[in-house]
Amino acid sequence: MNDDDARRMLAVLEEIRDQQRLQLERQAEAMALTREQVAVVREQAGRAEKLQDRAEAMQAKGAELVAGSRKVLAVVLPLILALVVVLVVYVAWLMLRR
Repeated sequence: MNDDDARRMLAVLEEIRDQQRLQLERQAEAMALTREQVAVVREQAGRAEKLQDRAEAMQAKGAELVAGSRKVLAVVLPLILALVVVLVVYVAWLMLRR
């Protein structure tokens, strides 16, 4: 092996080294981007969980309101019907009295 071969081999080795450094830098950049993306996904998952919790709470409150209104309707509707019957009887009595 002569000096020309040694110089060419050294140049090739330096080029390989430089390419490996470049590849490592690119991998580091890709890993940094991946970390950022993971952080964004975690943040979005947290927000989605909070929204889900709020939606469940609203749904539960709505169910409570519906149950309460059914109970009120169960009491009020018979009263209204009784009042209507009383009014019909009263009007009939007024009409038949003459």
